Parts: sequence; C-alpha cells; structure tokens
Amino acid sequence: MMALRPYQLEAKTAIVGEWEKGNKRTLLVLPTGTGKTIVFSKLIEDCVRDGERVLVLAHRGELLEQAADKLHQSTGLQCAVEKAEESSLGSWFRVVVGSVQSLMRQKRLTRFPMDYFNSIIVDEAHHVLSDSYQRVLSHFEGAKVLGVTATPDRGDMRNLGTYFQSLAYEYTLPKAIKEGFLCPIKAQTIPLKLDLGAVPLAQGDFQVAALGNALDPYLDRIADEMLAAGCMDRRTVVFLPLISTAKKFAEKLRDRCFACAEVNGESKDRSEVLRRFASGDLNVICNAMLLTEGWDCPAVDCIVVLRPTKIRSLYCQMVGRGTRLAPEKDHLLLLDFLWHTERHELCRPAHLICESEEVAQRMTEDLEAAGCPVGLEEAQEKAASEVVAQREEALAKQLREMRSRKRKLVDPLQFEMSIQAEDLAGYVPAFGWEMGPPSDSQRATLEKLGILPDEIENAGKASKLLDKLALRKKEGLTTPKQIRFLESKGFQHVGTWPFDAAKSLIDRIAGNGWFVPRDINPATHFPSANIPEVIGW
Repeated sequence: MMALRPYQLEAKTAIVGEWEKGNKRTLLVLPTGTGKTIVFSKLIEDCVRDGERVLVLAHRGELLEQAADKLHQSTGLQCAVEKAEESSLGSWFRVVVGSVQSLMRQKRLTRFPMDYFNSIIVDEAHHVLSDSYQRVLSHFEGAKVLGVTATPDRGDMRNLGTYFQSLAYEYTLPKAIKEGFLCPIKAQTIPLKLDLGAVPLAQGDFQVAALGNALDPYLDRIADEMLAAGCMDRRTVVFLPLISTAKKFAEKLRDRCFACAEVNGESKDRSEVLRRFASGDLNVICNAMLLTEGWDCPAVDCIVVLRPTKIRSLYCQMVGRGTRLAPEKDHLLLLDFLWHTERHELCRPAHLICESEEVAQRMTEDLEAAGCPVGLEEAQEKAASEVVAQREEALAKQLREMRSRKRKLVDPLQFEMSIQAEDLAGYVPAFGWEMGPPSDSQRATLEKLGILPDEIENAGKASKLLDKLALRKKEGLTTPKQIRFLESKGFQHVGTWPFDAAKSLIDRIAGNGWFVPRDINPATHFPSANIPEVIGW
C-alpha cells in the first residue's frame, strides 16, 4: 500500500473539507507526475469504507485502466467496468470505472438509478464542460463530484468555474520542482522563425490541418536544430499536429541517424515501439498528440513541441510527459521555437510557471535572448524582478501621492508590490463566490489588519489577501502598518523584512524624533545584514 506524500494528504483533506462545507462539485489541480490518481484512490478508499458507491469517469480506455490499476495497487480495491460490452450492473464491487462515451448513451444511462453513485471522480476534468460529460453528470446530479486536472491556466479555471463550485486544492509546478517531486525544467529557444500568420482558428485553437501544412517547409531545419541541441544523446518526445507530419518528420530524423519511430492510434506495433523507447533502443518518438494523456515514461528528458497551441492545459500535458523523476536525469530540456503569429497568443515555456501574463512575456523575451538552456525557475525570478522594477518606476508617482495623503491604511497595490506577490497581482477570480464583492466581514478584517479595502474589487481577492496576511503573521514577517510607515520614509520592499527587525527600526526612528537616523540610508538598507545591530538597540 502506498503512503501519501504531504501535499497529497493536504489535497485529500481539503477535498473532504469542501464536500463537508456543501460544495458538492469541487476541483483538484495537480501537475502531471505528482500522483493525482493516488490522491483520488485514497479518497475512494474512504468513500467505500463509508458504504458509498463511486464512479471514476474518463474519456479514454488507457485512463480507465490506469485508474483501476493504481486503485488496486494503492488500496487493494477492485473495480467493475462500464465500457463497450462490459457492464457494472450486478457487480458487487463498490467502484466503477466508466467510459464517458459509453455512459452518455441514453439507453445505457437510464439503466442506472439517479442515486446509484454517491461520489464521482472526473479524471482530466478540463473535459467536463463537454456535452457527453454533462449528460452523465446531470443524470447523477445528487452525487458529490471531484474533478482532477493538471491545468494551471486561469482562463481554463474560469471556464471550469461555471460547473465546479470551488477549488479544493492546487499544487503548482514550481512548488513540485522545488520540493523535489518533479525534475527541474530548462528551456532553450531555438532561433528558427516559424510563420503561423496564415493558420486559422478552430474551436479556440489553431486548426490542426492548417498547422501541418504550415510546419512542412520547416521540418528539415527543425531536424538540424535538434541535432545541434544534442537531442541525439537524449530520450526525446516530439509532438506534431498530424499523423502525416509526424511520419514525415520521423523519416527526416532517421536520415540524420536518430533512432526514431512514429506512433499513432492505428499503429499495430504501438506497444512494441513504446517498449523499445522505454528500454533505450529508440531515442526519439514522434506522435500526433497521442501521448498527451495516459502514458508515462520517466526517462523522457527532452520535449519538442511542434504542435503550437493557445490552450495551456494541452501544452502542460505535452511538457508533463517529461517532468517525472528518473535515475541520472537532472533536468528536462524543453525546446521552444520562435513561432510568429500576429493575431494569437501562444503557450510558451514561461506559461508553465508564470501566473502573470506580464511576467510571462518578459520571461519569453529573456529566454529568446539567452540562446542556451535556462532553468525555468531562474528565468521566472529574473523576469518577475524586472517586471517589479518596471512597475515600480511606472507607479512611483502614484505611490508618492498615496504616501503624501498620509493614509493610515496600506493600498493593496503598494502591499502587493512590497511583498512581491505575483499571485495577488495576477489574480483573476474563477468561481461564482470569488467574483462577488468583498463581504462586510472581509472588509472589516482587512481594515483592522491595515489594508485599505476600497480598492479590492472581489471576494476572491479579499480572501487571498487575508490568507496571505495570516501566513505572514505565522512566518513572522512585517505587517501592513509597518510597511506603510517604513516605505513612507523611503525604505524599499519592507514586505520582505522580518517583523522584529522592522519593529526595532521603527522604535529607533521614534526615539530619533520620528526622523531616520543619519547612519541609515533608506534606499539601500536591508535588515538581514543588520539584525544583530538592531537587536542591540
């Protein structure tokens, strides 16, 4: 039996908490490779122990098999199957793994009483808004629902918020890498301009057939760039828009002595090709989006995305094929190209890690200028710092005006900039309750803690601010009132200071008639280097 990692246990506890609060439709966001199936398997185990019937709903057979296998490995529970000719009715198993394509059929669906399932797990929940899923979920409308997805995209989340009532738990890719559960990613921008200007959109993304035609003229040069980037010595997965394009590109790679194969949904030797790739007999595998879900090979240490997309969940699925840990694998190399499109924003490596579009754009520019592999965390920190500096310059006059009005409360914008909170600056409400105005209780608490509530537009932002303030108090960091006072004296980024150091400095300023002592330069002063001196005052 498998024990849960700390974040997995937190996720499971949070899901139960949402259900107990009455949010029957809640969402779990975990990056690819961090064990979402383990989390919902342990949740299912508790549900079955309480006498419930549980349905695991997915859109592909591989996902159903993966869920059933992981459930058995981690809990010992067996599953019934609702798919094609197999029926779960009459089975004594309390868990059913079901194909949405089968269950959506009216004749099949109506054989189940509407209260047959107590809980439903929707794997790859970014598909949940489709008619097929909605037909099944509306039939069992009394059931608790958990949606599980790897997408970090706030646009996707906002759409999912039309069905789900809350986000129970989110574990981010940067945190998973930092805590050692996923491998670091290095991105390299290849200086090859690929023109997508003539490619039309279909259902919110680039039209696949037109993408294949647009890509064809560049395939030889892309193969040469992969050779120059050292892909010959890596285990590489290449994602392409069409099967014909994938076959063509595999041939060009073989011409350059890559041990390469192509797989697609009709490949009779697919299992053998994937086995050879996993064993190292092949070092490149080309596919037309076949391997985005339900396939894992931890040894993959290079991803080449030649299927440009506007949909971040799809982009994350592709990159996620290479983020798992493996022996002798110290990072994943992600090759990016200079996609040229005047009309549409593309997902790029920066979008894997940045919540703010402003930071993502700056990070993309920095990666293009680097000309070599750069760690995503390092690049994000640099870009965020550059954006903060740019914002500070643009908003310096506004902040001076705020300070000159001698407000007793800190403007939220000043607070966000001082504590360098990108998650607050880039926050977009996703669920219904988040979009409403702050409650009277939220406004009163924020004002009591030193934040001016008038500039906070919605309850979701207010909730995030309150959570941030509670965490800062726990970690012993500066209060909003300390930030307002010290920054009014010219000190910088007081939000990153320890509480005690700020208190000591304020006491010293008070003892000096509320003037900054001459031996302190507010523009360069940072307490970490002066804490021993501060304590001695």
